[in-house]
Amino acid sequence: PICSLCCSLDARCHDLCKPEPARARWQLSAALRRLTPPAWWPQLETGLGRYLLLMAVVAPLLAVLLALLYQAELRQLGDAATVLAPTLRAGFIKAYCALLLVAGVIGWWLVLTQISRRVAQEESNRQTEALVKEIESHARTDEELQRAKRAADDARRSAEAANQAKTRYVSAISHELRTPLNSILGYAQLLDEDAGMPPHRQHAVGVIRRGGEHLLSLIEGTLDIARIEGGKLTLDPRPMHLRDSLQQIVSMFELQACAKGLRFEHDVSAAPGLVRADERRLTQILINLLGNAVKFTAKGGVQFRVSHVRGMAVFEVQDSGPGIAADETPRIFEPFSRGAHASAAAGPGTAGGTGLGLTIAKMLTDLMGGEMTVSSRVAAPGAPDSGTLFRVRLFLPALQGVHGPRPAPLRGGYSGPRRRVLVVDNEEVDRTLLSRRLGGLGFEVLQAASGQAALALLHETRVDAILLDLAMPGIDGWETLRALRRQALSDAPVAIVSANAFDKGLDNDAGITPADFITKPVRMDELLDWLGAQLGLQWQTAAASPQAPAALPTPGRPPAEAPRPAKAQLRALQDMVNLGYPRGVQRLLDDMQAAQPEAADWLAPLQALARNFDFDRMTPWIQDALHTSEAD
Repeated sequence: PICSLCCSLDARCHDLCKPEPARARWQLSAALRRLTPPAWWPQLETGLGRYLLLMAVVAPLLAVLLALLYQAELRQLGDAATVLAPTLRAGFIKAYCALLLVAGVIGWWLVLTQISRRVAQEESNRQTEALVKEIESHARTDEELQRAKRAADDARRSAEAANQAKTRYVSAISHELRTPLNSILGYAQLLDEDAGMPPHRQHAVGVIRRGGEHLLSLIEGTLDIARIEGGKLTLDPRPMHLRDSLQQIVSMFELQACAKGLRFEHDVSAAPGLVRADERRLTQILINLLGNAVKFTAKGGVQFRVSHVRGMAVFEVQDSGPGIAADETPRIFEPFSRGAHASAAAGPGTAGGTGLGLTIAKMLTDLMGGEMTVSSRVAAPGAPDSGTLFRVRLFLPALQGVHGPRPAPLRGGYSGPRRRVLVVDNEEVDRTLLSRRLGGLGFEVLQAASGQAALALLHETRVDAILLDLAMPGIDGWETLRALRRQALSDAPVAIVSANAFDKGLDNDAGITPADFITKPVRMDELLDWLGAQLGLQWQTAAASPQAPAALPTPGRPPAEAPRPAKAQLRALQDMVNLGYPRGVQRLLDDMQAAQPEAADWLAPLQALARNFDFDRMTPWIQDALHTSEAD
């Protein structure tokens, strides 16, 4: 059957829809094969064979045609045909030869044209087949890509779900830790401000505050990693007194290095006075690097260098510690990754760290558009060529004619009419703490234990500011704030005071900005800054308390040449330190000094550490004394 539609649309198909025996070419070839010997068959498909076959048909037909014309001419001549026949025959023969030559040329041109068309058609067919195959291949590739995309989307959704679950877990754990920590640090601050407290208890409160602040830094470090990974952490670049901040950091670590018997060399003279940077994040990076350098260096020293050229600041922290092995260097910035020599280098009784400091420092450096690199060499213990060098490059443009922030003076109250503040929190301890701190500054503080109670109170009472917790039974803080806005109960500014620190950077429909979000444990300076800005307060400076005890200097290592107590007394002291009994340790040290007055110089640093409850640093000194006594 013949498809009329195909034949009407494409005249070059050469009857592709016909079966092979129905084609004229095939029938002609079959007839020729029947008329010729098999040895000729291969030649019939060549160009020369086709030309000869064509001329075998054209030459006889041309001869027959001229012969008929010749006979017709003879009949026209009549009686004169006998005389003119030879001449006429010669003319027809010449004409036949000429026409045969022309027919031969035309026949060869037709054969070549047919061959060319066939070759072109075959090439077109091959290209069409290749194109069809390529289209089919593209279709298969596209199908595979779609399948891979669906698998990648499924994997991405699974990863996002896992990341969200991790974020919710970290946020929940942070909230549960911050809630009691808020009370611990709040009341520790209250006790620390009590000028009538005895010095030894003042030091105990200081230890509680330092421990709580360290725990808070660990919580914030974990949240920082979650925020950075989730893209929720934002920078707050402001004018920063870089040289003053670096001097404060240097002063902090000079004492720590001196207590370990290390040299601490620093050069911050090249740092400009004022730059634009996120002071909190930059300080966090440098404290992490310097803290690790001092912590994991047992002998030698630590060097801290700063350079600043054309807005590019380079901070270098180099130590003479044990170094980082080459196979550990690629993993040093991974979370919870610690080198094999970390615990040993930190010294006995000192924790090796959580493994988050370098991770956070590297993430913050990348977030600030900088670069952090590390180079290290591991050598024999105590060798001069061992150690690690951390280099941080950040763009910190210097500022001219701009005044940066200065530390706020101690506030003891405010001028003007008394302001009323509403504290909404389901935790009675947290409400009471804020009430005592704000009440001492002259505020009238109202309390509400739930969102419903706060809304009921606002129906009857006008307030100047509202401090609102988020996690509460019944309606939470967000719903309470929406109801307050919806019912137009108060136009007072609202601050979120919550342990849900991860919500600080999230978008919300209640008009709360990150500046209006104060995380627990509450830093009173931050809360008072917010109240002062929202209420337009003029703060009154509090006079310094003359009874406040001065901070004790960090004790140095006991002198090696000083007389030591007996071995039995040292072992008893070590046992008491292992028990962690502060009064027992202090009493035993006093007894040892009374029994052996010549050891007073050696016992003095230990007594200072005992008053600071710093038992971890006492342990290696006692162990060294025991080893020396056994060697003697």
